[in-house]
Parts: sequence; structure tokens; C-alpha cells
Amino acid sequence: MTARTMDADYLVVGAGAMGMAFTDALTDHADVRVAVVDRRHSVGGHWLEAYPFVQLHQASAFYGVPSTLLGGGQLQQRGPEEGLQERASQAAICEYYARALDRLVESGRVEFHPATEYLGDRTVVSRVSGRRWEVPERCRVVDAHYLAPSIPAEKPPPFAVDGEARVIPVNSLVRLDHAPRQYVVVGSGKTATDACIWLLARGVDADAICWVRPRDPWMMNRAVVQPDPAIFLGMVADTMHVAERAASLDGLFLGLEDAGIMLRIDRSVVPTMAKAPTLATWELERLRTLENVVRHGHLRSVERGRLAFDGASVAVAQDTVVVHCAADGLKYPPLVPVWRPEEITLQAIRSGFPCFGAALVGYVEATRDEDAEKNRLCPPTPYGNSTEDWARMTVLGARAAQSFSAEPDIQEWASRVALNPARVAPGHPGSAALDDARDRLAAHAPAGIARLAELAGVATLRQG
Repeated sequence: MTARTMDADYLVVGAGAMGMAFTDALTDHADVRVAVVDRRHSVGGHWLEAYPFVQLHQASAFYGVPSTLLGGGQLQQRGPEEGLQERASQAAICEYYARALDRLVESGRVEFHPATEYLGDRTVVSRVSGRRWEVPERCRVVDAHYLAPSIPAEKPPPFAVDGEARVIPVNSLVRLDHAPRQYVVVGSGKTATDACIWLLARGVDADAICWVRPRDPWMMNRAVVQPDPAIFLGMVADTMHVAERAASLDGLFLGLEDAGIMLRIDRSVVPTMAKAPTLATWELERLRTLENVVRHGHLRSVERGRLAFDGASVAVAQDTVVVHCAADGLKYPPLVPVWRPEEITLQAIRSGFPCFGAALVGYVEATRDEDAEKNRLCPPTPYGNSTEDWARMTVLGARAAQSFSAEPDIQEWASRVALNPARVAPGHPGSAALDDARDRLAAHAPAGIARLAELAGVATLRQG
């Protein structure tokens, strides 16, 4: 089959959250043609395969594309999170991205190729028809899946499974046809907490749930990660105040817990994992009802009636359903310059907010000419994993924010983009609480960042 030539200035590889945020910002500020390819059948990335009861762990306003707010930006009016910003469901997120794609395609400057693979070497092929395209030299390749997460629905369990044992991905919980005597939830992160809370909400007794938790996690209190500048900047100021006095990484996180910023499920265990998704206090209370927690490290194998670990085994009910929540989720590849001759590699810029980082890269690509200047403005920030990683992420994210915020046009653009958690929107009425947060942030940030850098060893960090 003869290859065709793509008529595009940019080839965006990956139509997930970061690829869509980049494309939206780029085409909103530059007269260019963009081809977006994805191996899945539509846009939305891993959300297309996510478990149906998942919600964003952050406020909806922090997620999506810069031109269009996800959700209505409303406070929840009832339920255990009354007063906090709404969080979109899996179905709402997929619908949002489908509408965003329609708008981009209707502009006449974006074309989308679903079920299509980028093979490298400027070659694209349809996984359905086999049709091939060549990407011209003038077309810049954008790697939007460098940080693509792994999810249980698309990854086999990272442990051996005997043929008689019943192991399901978290997605299949909603399709169970009879209740077992016991559930075993395997994983330490947000997916596992969601699975536990979902089971409890459907009447499963806490004693019937065994939680295999290789590492205990630190999570952020959702109430202080909100799209209200007084709340968000107040949280950052409190973080810096705690950091400047921290004697150790454990002391840092325990201090953040005392300040109402960090949460841990078991107060008798000091966590070592700090991917730090947000968690509500009502979720924390429910998770603390689970007393059958197994901490023997990573699960090695499952057989009927038994879980095997290195040096230990645990008996479970013969009809146990083991719920696989143990995909590695976030990725931790080495940081690379976002702009390189061979491609643009999307990464987080402001720590913890990948959609904003991708949108920022799109805006900078549209408004700057020299790659060296673009890289100066947008140094990449890693995700957190360990407590040391979290401190490093916070330092590098703060330094990146200082770089891009010093540019008046970027500062003005970022103030209008809801994806930016630190923005003070034009026309914001201000408040005494916001003034106080800004004053405390100015007072504590220099020493706080310096101490975090010491704790994380950032002075010796080099980009790969």
C-alpha cells in the first residue's frame, strides 16, 4: 500500500489529557495544522478504559484543555464533599474530550486519526486498514505519551495466578454476579482506595476486605487543593512554612499532616510512598475501618485460598475475589528537555498538574521561536513517588513557575486558564485571606524551597 504524506505542521502522538491540552493551546495561538494520532478508538487516553466508578481525584477545573472548563466549576451542594469543587466522572470526562475534539476538528486545522500507531522514523500506520502515512520533515513530532499511565484494565497482574484462583481487574468489580466470602484488594494507590471505598459503599463488611498494601501512601487533603487562590496559595504557604523547619523528610510529612495538608491511613505507620493524590477526610475515615491490612511487600503469586509473598504467605477464603489494582500507574522516565531536535516531549511543568504543563508548552511553542528559550521557560518537573521524589518535584515545580511567571504574556495567559491552580483570575475581588496567603508565601517560600532542595538533594540533580 502506497504511503500518503500528511499535510501537517505538527504530529501529536497520543490523544490523552496532555496531547489534547497541548493541541488546544497551540491551535488557539498559532495558525498551524495539527494531526493527532492515537492507538485507541477515540480521544481521552486511559479514561476510555478506566473503571466506571472512578472520578478525578482533583477538582474538575484542574483537568482538561485550556479553552474549555471541564464541568460547571460549581461547588458540590450535598454529600460528604459539600463545599468542595465538583469532580468529574469517567463518563463525563470521555464526553468532554469528545466535544473538545469536535471543536478542534471543526476549526479546520486539526485532524484526528484513531486506532493509528506512530512507528517512529516519521511513519504512521492505521491499526485497522493498514494505511500508511509519511510525516514531512517540516512537521514537528510531539510525544504526548511519554508519561502515559498504566492501568489494570490494560496490564496483567504483576504476580503469578494459579488457574483456580479468581483474579479480576478493578474494572470487573461492577460485573460480579455473586458475592464471595472475601475480597482481596491489591495495591497501595488511588485505584486501590477507590476499590475499597466502592466495596464498602455497597455494603461489603469491612472484615470481608483484605487490603494488600506493599507501601503505605501519603495523600493530600482534597479540601486544601481547590481552585480558590486563597485556599491553594494558603496551602502552598503552609507547606513552605513547614518545610523551612523540617529536620528530615519524615519530619516534613508529619509536619504537613499536622498542618492539615497530608493524610495517612494508618497513623501507626510512617508512609514511604508519596505520589500524593488527593483524598477527602470522609474517604480517610472509611478506609480506616479496614483492619485486615497485609504488609509483606509485593504479592508474588495467588492460588486458591492463599497469597504468597517473599518469605510469607497468607490464607484467604477459598472463593476469594482478588482485585487487581497494582498497575504501576504514573510513569517515572528520566527528565529530558521538552524541546529537542527530534521531537517535543510533553512533561509536567508545574508540579502535580500535567494538563496545565502541556497547555503551557503549547502556548510557548506558539509564541516563541528559539528552542533554547522555550526550554528555559518550561523546565520539566517529575512526578512524586517516594517522599524524596515529592520534595524534588516541589522544588523543580517552584523553579519552573518562577521561570514562566516572569514573562508578562505567559503570566497573563496563565491567569485566564483554569488549569493553573495558582492563578488569580482577572477581576478576582480579592480578600483578606488571599492577602494573608500571599504575604505568608512571600515570607516562607525562599527558606522553604531551600530546605526542600537540601532534603531532596536537588543540587546534585542533572537532567538526562
